[in-house]
Amino acid sequence: MGFRLTAITSAKKSLTRSLSGSKTLDIPKGYFAVYVGESQKKRFVVPISYLNHPSFQDLLRQAEEEFGFDHPMGGITIPCSEHTFFELTSSLSE
Repeated sequence: MGFRLTAITSAKKSLTRSLSGSKTLDIPKGYFAVYVGESQKKRFVVPISYLNHPSFQDLLRQAEEEFGFDHPMGGITIPCSEHTFFELTSSLSE
C-alpha cells in the first residue's frame, strides 16, 4: 500500500493543530478535538464529518479498547502515529 506525499501534505494543512497546552480553547462548530501520537500526544481539531467514515470509526473503536471512555486530556485520545493519522485523514478529505 503506497501513499501519496501530496495527500499527506494536504491533510496536514486541513487539520488544525493546537500548539497551546490549554484544554479550554474554543473549538469551531462542526469540529472536535483528538489527541494523536504514540508517546507524545499532539492535539488536532478535525471535522465532525469524519465520524461518518468507517475507517475513522475503526480508529475510534481501537481508541475505546485501549483507553475506554475516560479521556482526561479533554478530547478523544487516538492510539496511532501521526503519520498513520495523516494517511487516514488525507483519504477522508478527498
